[in-house]
Amino acid sequence: MRFSNLEINPAKNPAILDTATWDPESAWGVIQSLDDAYWQSVQRAIAQDNPLPVTDGFTPYTASSARHQGSVFFLAGLADGQQVFVEASTGDEPVLGTPMGTKTLRTSNRIAVYKTDAAILDRFFRFISPDSGPMAMGAVPRLGIGTRMTTAVWPGIFQAMDTCGFAANAIQNSVRELNLLDNLLSGRPGDRNYAFSFGTIETGYTGSSFEGLWVSGVLDGLKSPTRPHYGADADHIQVKRDTDGLVRAKQLATAARYYTFFTLDMSDILDYEATAVESVGTAESYLTGKVRDADQRKDVLDYHRQKRSIGGRSYQLDAAMIGRLVGKYWDGLDAMQELTSYISHLKDGYPFDLELTIDEHPPEIQTFDCVTTDVELLFVLSEMQRRGLPLTHVAPNFGIEKGTDYRCPDGLEGLENRIRSLVPIAEEFGVMADFHSGDDLSSATRRVIQRATQGQHHFKISPSLQLLFAEVLNDFHPALFRRWWNDALAYARREAAAGSAFAAECVQQYEASGEQTPSPHHTVFHHYGFAFVGRRDDSGQFLQREEFYDLSPAFYREYQRRVARRLCSLAEELF
Repeated sequence: MRFSNLEINPAKNPAILDTATWDPESAWGVIQSLDDAYWQSVQRAIAQDNPLPVTDGFTPYTASSARHQGSVFFLAGLADGQQVFVEASTGDEPVLGTPMGTKTLRTSNRIAVYKTDAAILDRFFRFISPDSGPMAMGAVPRLGIGTRMTTAVWPGIFQAMDTCGFAANAIQNSVRELNLLDNLLSGRPGDRNYAFSFGTIETGYTGSSFEGLWVSGVLDGLKSPTRPHYGADADHIQVKRDTDGLVRAKQLATAARYYTFFTLDMSDILDYEATAVESVGTAESYLTGKVRDADQRKDVLDYHRQKRSIGGRSYQLDAAMIGRLVGKYWDGLDAMQELTSYISHLKDGYPFDLELTIDEHPPEIQTFDCVTTDVELLFVLSEMQRRGLPLTHVAPNFGIEKGTDYRCPDGLEGLENRIRSLVPIAEEFGVMADFHSGDDLSSATRRVIQRATQGQHHFKISPSLQLLFAEVLNDFHPALFRRWWNDALAYARREAAAGSAFAAECVQQYEASGEQTPSPHHTVFHHYGFAFVGRRDDSGQFLQREEFYDLSPAFYREYQRRVARRLCSLAEELF
């Protein structure tokens, strides 16, 4: 089917459209074809709390059922892959907005059918069944689980959450991994960014949109019989240092307005040189440069000069240190305040979790050169408190990097000491510490995090479940995996030829390994395999994404099993 300039089969290309009812006319035709006898059997099942009956081409999901004001609502799947909401009611007025059709039975009961558009789903969770959708959870320990493979990965996530008893943000992708729906529909290619050493990256490489990922994820949650307790994280909404940085961030927040967790990334607009300034005069000049109003400047100084005792340590900042910290963080905090206000307006009173992340850094800054100190975190959280911003999570730079185990020169002992210093500061302000980029950390490192936090933290992963997908794909569908592998190797070689030292190192390791068999465990695939799944041509059409959602049932069963096993293992070590 064609949607504006995009041609896809939505049943085999999920998490793109902001609806699972893409052909309302045919969907309503299915409902019309079901006779009164079937609907009477549905009503008997509802009255007796029995499973809802399935008939040809129509599968109601009993787990999604919710009662509200004399009506019963449930989700149903159709033979063509579409999904609809059904309301069985004895009343006259539809409850969930305007239905796409109603049917009055001989018993005078009414059946109303609604599209599964994002706005209707949001209304269902707000007013009818709040416990069945994503929710803000505040300082609840949890996994943040990157969902690059969308409908293939959620069954394993929800199974693991139920079996092993942990909470999670079960819908999570970052600004780098997702597209704006309007861009996909118009056929515009993704933005290209250059990551220092790594090479060129085209954003939106999962193929999903912000809007579509949320719709697809909450529908899978509704179908799950376990009723998972989960959130939805719009991860790493970045404010870039260019003139349109804040405008772009607001655009992303608008696309993610139904999410329940917002990770706002200010790393790119921090002044990393400010905290290294030795001159007291220069340090204090940041105050007058950034805080121009004299009364506000006095308020800032008075607030941050207070002596604080946290975790057995005393902190008291002088004017020079406050000036350095204002110099580094003020622009980021101003952007944080404006974005938070904007998100609050979008959410219209509905609760959400809010995270400030400063764990990443621009490409010219090394991880170990900007590890977050105690006084930095104290200043940032104090200033968030002074401004009245409803922060629930913070991700300092603990020295953890993407793609590798902890390798900071201070070793695991240093990491543990740092966590034990920073986490009490976060807790003093009612904020939970967040650990990003946890995919490649070893079991020993994860256990350090657990021990130092006593399991009270939020731990995010993303690429590892896609790499696990590749492992299972290599076992069940090796021809498709071989194409994926070839694309990853070509990508790495192309970036190496363009001057990427990291790409050249990955290619050299592969060529020198003596093992040329394509494998998801090769470094070159580990780092350059992400782009293939959502790759599009010059006209914006997907090249092979549908193939990943049209595989054998045995593949998806095994993938679900391995995902659940992986997540349970993580939860056991971390919490």
